[in-house]
Amino acid sequence: MTDQQRFDLLILGGGMSYVGAIRAAQLGLKVGLVERDRLGGTCLNRGCIPSKALLETADLLHRVTTQGTEFGLTQGEQVGLDYPVLGKRRDAVVDKHVKGVEFLMKKNGVTVLRGNGTLTGPTSVRVSGGEDGDIDASATDVILATGSAPRSLPGLDIDGERIITSDEALRRDDVPARVTIVGSGAIGVEWASMYRDFGAEVTLVEFLDRIVPLEEPDVSKELARVFKRRGIGIHTASTIDTDTIQRSDGGLTFSIKANQGDKRTEIESDVILVAVGRRPLTEGIGLEQIGGVELERGYVKVDDHMRTGVEHLYAIGDIVPGFQLAHVASHEAVVAVETIAGKNPEPVRMDLMPRVTFCRPQIASIGIGEAQAKEQGREVKIGSFPFRALGKATIVGEVDGFAKMVADAQTGELLGAHIIGAHAGDLLAEPTLARLVEGTAEEIAMSVHAHPTLTEVLAEAALAVDGAAIHV
Repeated sequence: MTDQQRFDLLILGGGMSYVGAIRAAQLGLKVGLVERDRLGGTCLNRGCIPSKALLETADLLHRVTTQGTEFGLTQGEQVGLDYPVLGKRRDAVVDKHVKGVEFLMKKNGVTVLRGNGTLTGPTSVRVSGGEDGDIDASATDVILATGSAPRSLPGLDIDGERIITSDEALRRDDVPARVTIVGSGAIGVEWASMYRDFGAEVTLVEFLDRIVPLEEPDVSKELARVFKRRGIGIHTASTIDTDTIQRSDGGLTFSIKANQGDKRTEIESDVILVAVGRRPLTEGIGLEQIGGVELERGYVKVDDHMRTGVEHLYAIGDIVPGFQLAHVASHEAVVAVETIAGKNPEPVRMDLMPRVTFCRPQIASIGIGEAQAKEQGREVKIGSFPFRALGKATIVGEVDGFAKMVADAQTGELLGAHIIGAHAGDLLAEPTLARLVEGTAEEIAMSVHAHPTLTEVLAEAALAVDGAAIHV
């Protein structure tokens, strides 16, 4: 017998949408959340949290083994990496926060429906295959939040051992001696940075003409410079010739070919890690039965309040166009919920969404870049300042990188901020707030920044917009 349950709001997918579930409960709505796996979704279970736990160890290992002597540390015994122990810590970090989300659901009275959810109508879902049996759930409003999965490329068939994605890489309890990474976006360069710090021989292959191609060109140039110094091989404007892949007990051999010309490089690798982005999980959730929902390349098209073309049906997160980032999904979930509750929230704007890549050095950005601003017909002023000139950067021992501000030439309004360097992700909070309140570079410069701190790089970059940087 199928159970029948009725809610004010039903959310299909229990990833970062749980933030919206809590907000809805705060607003007095009766909320149901459908999840077939563990709460927290990709970010908590297979993405942000476990990968950053590994990256933290990579950074610590680098500081102790590479910089320890310079910092006056002596080592009685050789410092090394015990990857199985690191794997246990990675899993413990994830488990702790999954339990935390489960606690928050109970605390806020959110009903978690376990199983596979499929739309049976715009505001109804069949939940099946879970521990609670079959459930027909309906609600006044529904939010789709089914997330994403790694993409691959033709000829690079994921086998989970030799050819893998970040999902399989996170489940490994060893470090391959030789790793080739296809794709140099955030996921690709994070794994390249991590594996190199863990002692692997790393080769990075990018189809476009520069790594981290969505960042500012000078950020790409700086990261490539640092990566090459660290011994990471970089092949841009190139692809793996999948016809040349040969397998043996010793690993893989194949050719990397340039997109133009006849240049080829022969590679031996234990693993190929495919990091070419993620695809939205919109197939098999019943959308084909609902007229009015428009899909574009598999993504659900929504307006700036996350409404689909069907009344009472919303979509958020990795299945809608925009940045596939956990904090973006959380924000979209809150905007959708507050729209449902009649709170008239501010619309979602991708130009206000911060982006962080946790390689070494870190990359962080918000807003638009210099070229984008000019494409929009804006006259801009640029200010840039190197970490190398900061006392705190010298103290920390991380002097690579810079901060760059893009400002409107007439109004001074901050249009974008781009940082590559130590703790860039933490430093991005100030320009993120400035973008929200339509602040100017001059106002950032006027704000007194404590000394010695890394935040001074922002003040100096803001001063540099008007040619007034002090320490250069």
